[in-house]
Amino acid sequence: MAQTLIQNSQLRLIFELGTDENGKMKYKNKNFNNIKTSATAEQLLSVAQAIASLQIYPLTQVERNDKHLLTN
Repeated sequence: MAQTLIQNSQLRLIFELGTDENGKMKYKNKNFNNIKTSATAEQLLSVAQAIASLQIYPLTQVERNDKHLLTN
């Protein structure tokens, strides 16, 4: 039976910069690597909100990206 093991995690914060000259929304990403793989969603969201409070632009989205290893 196949198993998955999380190798590493990344936290991505996406900020809304406003609109460009064509009226299209512009975004900026801030990535934080080497996040503990055991961190819960609540912990990551709490950290993201704390970081966002120090930023100029509003936080629009928080993502967690995990890299998995597939084994037998």
